Amino acid sequence: MAPTRMSPPGGLRRGVLFDVDGTLIDSSYIHTISWWGAFRQHGYDIPMASIHHYVGMGGDRLVDSLLPSDRDRDADRDIMSSHGALYASHWPALRAFDGAKDLLAQCHAGGLAVALASSARKKDLQVMKATLDADAYIDGATSANDAKESKPAPDILVAALEAIGVEAGNAVFVGDAVWDMKAAAALGIPSVGVTCGGISATKLRDAGAVEVYEGPRDLLDNLTSSAIGRLLADQP
Repeated sequence: MAPTRMSPPGGLRRGVLFDVDGTLIDSSYIHTISWWGAFRQHGYDIPMASIHHYVGMGGDRLVDSLLPSDRDRDADRDIMSSHGALYASHWPALRAFDGAKDLLAQCHAGGLAVALASSARKKDLQVMKATLDADAYIDGATSANDAKESKPAPDILVAALEAIGVEAGNAVFVGDAVWDMKAAAALGIPSVGVTCGGISATKLRDAGAVEVYEGPRDLLDNLTSSAIGRLLADQP
């Protein structure tokens, strides 16, 4: 049963946006190995460590960042399709991080609008939502089709804000990648980093995170003192 939701008076809506891959779902390294395989299928031997650094960007930007500028760009779409197929083969192995569902539930119960600000393909997002099993606590969700430009451009965050009817000044964003932090900074949204996606706290802070936690459970355990907690406390 969903927890009782407390709505703020006066119609002022506040919200929290969550990245999904590497933030709520343990998938960053699955994406890394899927990109690695896709590149190899098309004749590129890219080290996994280099790939992981760019996971969290949109696929188009990731490919452009890792491959030679003088390549045949007509093959980029095929590489992204190969990545998608390889990633899909891992769907049965996807798992939510400890505390992910509870974190969404607590934000929802506190009266915050909750959005999944994902740039994943629609099919991947559907699978990840099923893995989270938290639809009762999610007010909106985005996919790659909802943004013209991918992260670190802020388009997907704009789409997520619109989906839940929240202004940027009344939101907090939670993500695991440098590109998440940069996207939030472009809109002036405070960003909370989590290291469960494999990016260090130092790199996340350097990219603009106002605070960093180990993962959803750590953030939930410290929710009251976090940026989300302050958003809850500031509700009218």
